[in-house]
Amino acid sequence: MIDCNGRTINYLRISVTDRCNLRCTYCMPKDGVKLLEHSQILSFDEIVNFTKIAVAKGIDKVRVTGGEPLVRRGVTALISELSAIDGIKDLSMTTNGTLLEEFAQELKDAGLMRINISLDTTDPQRYRSITRGGNIEDLFRGIKAAKEAGLSPLKINCVIDSSSKEEDALLVAEYARREGLIVRFIPKMDLESGVFGVVEGGGGGDCANCNRLRLTPTGKLRPCLFSDIEIDIRKEGALAAIEKALKIKPIKGLCNHNGDFYNIGG
Repeated sequence: MIDCNGRTINYLRISVTDRCNLRCTYCMPKDGVKLLEHSQILSFDEIVNFTKIAVAKGIDKVRVTGGEPLVRRGVTALISELSAIDGIKDLSMTTNGTLLEEFAQELKDAGLMRINISLDTTDPQRYRSITRGGNIEDLFRGIKAAKEAGLSPLKINCVIDSSSKEEDALLVAEYARREGLIVRFIPKMDLESGVFGVVEGGGGGDCANCNRLRLTPTGKLRPCLFSDIEIDIRKEGALAAIEKALKIKPIKGLCNHNGDFYNIGG
């Protein structure tokens, strides 16, 4: 698929829930959020049917995100259905990792190929502060389980304030080196003010080469994270929504006033 600016679009990020078991300071308000009604959220059948059409149009890379995708009941069944779609070459997930001890092998068996895990520090107290109560040992056990299950390559997503030389980032880099993991440093973003940067060790933030579409839990197809543009796939239909998104995908978004990281998927 080619968008209106000549970019090849082959990457679909699917946010399956707005719910999360952590309250990271840069992602969620301290008191949490008003949760969506279940009727508002796309069913697995709706997600799979949309993805089949997107793959037929040229999508070959799919990532499942949240919120925290592993808090959605039956998500491994969704992974199994997605993995059966002919044409998907890369099926992955972004998770905070705290539930992976339970789900890693099940995800691998369902067809998940690889996984990205959020980790912004290896200091237990700092982790508890950033996540507002998270236990870093849950995450470390999750990483161990993911490695043992063969979810590879295993990448660490580390959010930074301004530099990968910050104390917490250096701790994460050393941990990743010891464990044989790949680390990506993601500059802290602000959707409303349009502040973002290019990911160090990844392709995010490079607008000129953006290859992504995003599907929200409520069925809104978003061609750009830093834009208010969204197309309702339930109203427009999958094919029409995709074609419209390609025609109006901005060369570079400016800001986003009607979405948040927890319900778009970052």
